[in-house]
Amino acid sequence: MGVRIATVFALLVALLVATAQPAIAQSAASFPSRPIRFIVPLTPGGSPDVMARTIAQRLQDVWGQPIVVDNRPGAGGNIGAEAVVKSQPDGYTWLLAPHNVMVVNPHFVKTPWDALKDLAPVTMVAKVPFVLVVHPSVPAKSVSELVALAKANPGNLNYGSAVTGQPQHLAGELLNSLAGTKMVHVPYKGAVPAVTDLLAGRIQVWIGSVNTLLPHIKAGTLRVLGAVTSQRYPSFPEIPTIAESGVPGYDMDVWLCIMVPTGVPADIVAKIQSETARTLAVPEIREKLAQQGIEAASSTPQELATMIRDDDARYGKLIKEAGIKGQ
Repeated sequence: MGVRIATVFALLVALLVATAQPAIAQSAASFPSRPIRFIVPLTPGGSPDVMARTIAQRLQDVWGQPIVVDNRPGAGGNIGAEAVVKSQPDGYTWLLAPHNVMVVNPHFVKTPWDALKDLAPVTMVAKVPFVLVVHPSVPAKSVSELVALAKANPGNLNYGSAVTGQPQHLAGELLNSLAGTKMVHVPYKGAVPAVTDLLAGRIQVWIGSVNTLLPHIKAGTLRVLGAVTSQRYPSFPEIPTIAESGVPGYDMDVWLCIMVPTGVPADIVAKIQSETARTLAVPEIREKLAQQGIEAASSTPQELATMIRDDDARYGKLIKEAGIKGQ
């Protein structure tokens, strides 16, 4: 009797597995069949929010399903990321992740989730051009002149950041490390008060996103000296890189990507990736983003995973060597 019951139970389990497999395949083929939640772990209006809304608008037109952008700011992006980690791995919850959430925050805050164990990479979506600017009162007209000025006056030049440990801070420390300067870091609680003090001359140096700085550069209230990546930005080819301007080896990418909870079926990940890449290849969309200082870019999930691992190691080393501590 016991053997018969066990046999029936085994047959039922096998039947459930067999019927579940076509359902998974069907869900991938018909994905999406209901609204998608696209979590942005920052406040509205910044580059991540712009990217999420641009992608959402295009894909909901293609798929005929709403894609709702859900801003979840707090804890440097960790609150929004954790919401995605805890969601069902069915492909209906996405994270628009800035690079600091993936490769910087884990070095400062102990989180109950791991960037590449609990989140699955889908695609890079953009690079956010960062540039080095100075207040007009600073006599330096180039990066090399700024380095010479900083070396001649150690501790007398200040550079700001939106918050300790974020891209502006790491970019400044990378410059100090490679150029042998001793500019002093001044942390703020947000980019707006920092740029306000920069425009007033209370801090002299800032490395930040070009989309927020461009109006001040055009107005002559800030002077741009260099771009942070190893190659000049296609949208701003007139801005030399910091590396070519006297600091060899200086290279810092600030990127945005899409992540989903680990466990989302691979064919759904592939569909999200391919449709997002197709969206970012549309000339009108690329031009619209470029006008806002955002370089559209896509990748495979594997390429994104490699980039996350490489940047995690690189920034972890910089943070340790510079002795940067979280607030």
